[in-house]
Amino acid sequence: MAELLTPNLCVIGAGAAGLSLAAGAAALGVPVVLVERGRMGGEHLNYGCVPSKAMLAAAKRAESIRSSEPFGVKSDKPVVDFAAVNDHIHRVIGAVAPNDSKERFTGFGVRVIEGDASFRDNKTVVVTSKQEIKFEISARRFVVATGSRPVTPQVPGLDQVPYFTSENAFEMREQPKHLIVFGGGPAGLEMAQAFRRLGSEVTVLDIANPLGRDDPECTAVVLDALAREGITIRGGVQIERVRRLRQRIEVVLAGNAKETIQGTDLLVAVGRRPDIESLDLQAARIKHEPDRILINKRFRTSNRRVYAIGDVTGFPASTHSANHQANLLIRHLFFHQPIQMNTDDIPHVTFTDPELAHVGLTDSQARQSHGAIRVLRWPYRDNARAQTDRKTVGHIKVVTTPKGLILGATIVGAGAGEQIAAWTLAIKHRLNIRAFAEIAVPYPTYMEAGRQAALTFFTPRLATNWLQRFTNLLRRFG
Repeated sequence: MAELLTPNLCVIGAGAAGLSLAAGAAALGVPVVLVERGRMGGEHLNYGCVPSKAMLAAAKRAESIRSSEPFGVKSDKPVVDFAAVNDHIHRVIGAVAPNDSKERFTGFGVRVIEGDASFRDNKTVVVTSKQEIKFEISARRFVVATGSRPVTPQVPGLDQVPYFTSENAFEMREQPKHLIVFGGGPAGLEMAQAFRRLGSEVTVLDIANPLGRDDPECTAVVLDALAREGITIRGGVQIERVRRLRQRIEVVLAGNAKETIQGTDLLVAVGRRPDIESLDLQAARIKHEPDRILINKRFRTSNRRVYAIGDVTGFPASTHSANHQANLLIRHLFFHQPIQMNTDDIPHVTFTDPELAHVGLTDSQARQSHGAIRVLRWPYRDNARAQTDRKTVGHIKVVTTPKGLILGATIVGAGAGEQIAAWTLAIKHRLNIRAFAEIAVPYPTYMEAGRQAALTFFTPRLATNWLQRFTNLLRRFG
């Protein structure tokens, strides 16, 4: 017979959101059951953030060898052992995995169950393993945090050819000779640059503009840098069909010319969709759409017992967004605090080289919502740290109101992902640009570019005639 469990909280999904929520609740002494059908750690540990950044780190080492001569260091062309790179990726996953392990969460007091969860009715979840119901869970509250899975585009012939997605790309042991990437978003371009730097020829195809959700002025810097490394990037293309041609894969583009592109391997990275199909949400009377579960500002679904956080909500899909949602929900469920998710407070980073980081409003968004704005810039080429590292490509762009309230920041260049946290704090706490202009920043660091951009807010004021006359008067009597 199935075991009956009656915890205070049942969390479905052991990815970033689910783990953060389960750990936080258990720390408060709340009885928690955590259900996961796949690997603990979910997408961010096994298929996304951790393995992709490990691969990018290996690719960066290869590129540093190629680009070392301007520093006075001569070296031969790097020799890439692709199987060893794959071993490195999995060693990194293995090093991080204990933080998300079943054993660790059991030590926290969380009951971890492996199996497929689905709603039997509006107050019961059943967990199935090997087609047999093992557990019935009747919790005071349920939280759906099942994450997302890769989207497969509707391209004729795609189901007839082998291709990789984020869920199996890091199992590659042999280096692709020519990798074709479907998708010019952050994930697609990060992988494209990694494979290129490790020695593969790479072509990226996107139905829209690559990095089309980011500031066009700053994305142009990234796309130009990738093109200079030899990556072919094609935006605004329609794929008519895909087919296997002996040991190669052929992609036929729509149009009168019927242009074809041939490669040895194919990576599909066109986005992700919520992983909710197997939950039987209808049985629990939970309203949802194909791309999200419908929730209110406190993450509650149409079923008062059930909440949803993470990728299933339609909010920005990232590990730090998921963690933030989990923290907000803990505050609401166990401390009865009013909460509301503000996506303007959530930064996002594309970890290419140069990196692209953004938080808040772009200049076009700010004009629509605030009318008059100020746009402040500072180039990396005028930054001492960028010169020492020979990383002078890029700039910082800050958007404020005419009175200096910080509305948004975009950084393209080295260390952008690390720098954006300070601007996130500024937007979260509604700081004025004066706060950045007045702080002492360590020299030489990339953060100096942000302070220099902040100082430009006051340059027009310093140039006014009345201020010059006033300072001249003080100098005469000083």
